[in-house]
Amino acid sequence: MRLGVNVPNFGPATTVAVLERWAHVAEGLGFDMLMVSDHVLITEDVATRYPAPFHDPFTTLAWLAGRTSDIELGITVLIMPYRPPALTAQMAASLHRLSGGRFVLGVAVGWAQKEFAALGVPFKRRGALTDEYLDEIHQIWGGGVEGVAPALTPEELPGPPVWIGGNSDAGIRRAVVSGNGWHPLSFTMDWLEEAVGRLKSFADEAGRAVPTLAPRIKLRLSAEPITDPEREAGIGSLEQVLDDLNRLRALGSEIVVLDPYLGDPAELDRPEAAWRDLTVVTEAWKRYAAPPPSA
Repeated sequence: MRLGVNVPNFGPATTVAVLERWAHVAEGLGFDMLMVSDHVLITEDVATRYPAPFHDPFTTLAWLAGRTSDIELGITVLIMPYRPPALTAQMAASLHRLSGGRFVLGVAVGWAQKEFAALGVPFKRRGALTDEYLDEIHQIWGGGVEGVAPALTPEELPGPPVWIGGNSDAGIRRAVVSGNGWHPLSFTMDWLEEAVGRLKSFADEAGRAVPTLAPRIKLRLSAEPITDPEREAGIGSLEQVLDDLNRLRALGSEIVVLDPYLGDPAELDRPEAAWRDLTVVTEAWKRYAAPPPSA
């Protein structure tokens, strides 16, 4: 099982130098993927968690592609209804091509009602728009739009992997129909174990392959174990976090993205704390997951 890291791409403390340092830390620790987030306008509901400026994910990853070597680059998650699908298809195809095939497009329907309103996008239609746009993007990539050249060459088909975020049944079904992977965010392990069963059932009903399981979990280490039964995966003592990762591996996760940002903008002023937790977990996981020495 591979590990990824979600890197903050927002806030005044996240300067060019800090972003570059984040990339070097992620690649230096051996992470397999670096991901960033998406917002277009920092409305009041967004600003409480994600202060301006918010660097555009495509621009940020294109810049980071030139400052990294092998690490995969992804968006967790692009808010699909915010951009015309043809634009998203072109930007994603370009980034995938120019990064040497390292790009993963994570998408979701979005949640910030005031941001939707400011962009003139109907909030209540966000699910339907996401489905429509995903279908059009796949058509554009594959040359299925009459009179329009495909955005990808035959060698590049079928394009970058598409991970579908969302913990609802609608999100899970969308991952089965329109994605290569399901990308649930923030959950308890008991909930995920039950949800994976629904994912497989939905895939069977649709006659499709089960999407890759690629969850994103919060990361916050505590000195003592957390006994709250609603403890989310990734939050707790080192032993609890390692057990979460092991359970995710047992569920078939091919990659797990660790998110050390828990929503307090003050955290952005001290990225060293996140780097320290990431270092502790990755080094411990390497020992934990290593096969026993042969006799």
